[in-house]
Amino acid sequence: MSDLLERLRECGWRMTSQRRVVAEVLEGEHVHLTADEVHARAAQLLPEISRATVYNTLSELVSLGEVAEVSAQGRAKRYDPNAHHPHQHLVCSECGTIRDVHPTGDPLAGLPAQERFGFTVSEVEVTYRGLCPDCAARPPHTDTPGFGP
Repeated sequence: MSDLLERLRECGWRMTSQRRVVAEVLEGEHVHLTADEVHARAAQLLPEISRATVYNTLSELVSLGEVAEVSAQGRAKRYDPNAHHPHQHLVCSECGTIRDVHPTGDPLAGLPAQERFGFTVSEVEVTYRGLCPDCAARPPHTDTPGFGP
């Protein structure tokens, strides 16, 4: 049984066939799917599943704290089932690919006490941005006037 399914059973979440399929689709390493991607994959397993059911299930999973919403600069929200394992994200600025990363050290150490302005910090979110290997290997865009050969 998957980690997410196991956590949902332990918290007493009512496991309908639709909910189970959504949870199964979210399982895996580096999974950061949009709601539409979750729906498309879930529909392959359970053709009668509606888009509304997928959206409602994702919203409930986020409310339960079992799945995290991840935003990537103006792109559709993505859903991360790795909510119980501390990690940061590496995001491709070109295609939006997201990977989980686990940097060493205390991320709070980078924020000096005088920069905390009296806040008691309870959580740190760091997002690393750059180009994935596929996007970095592509030639630069040349369709902008004044650029290119």
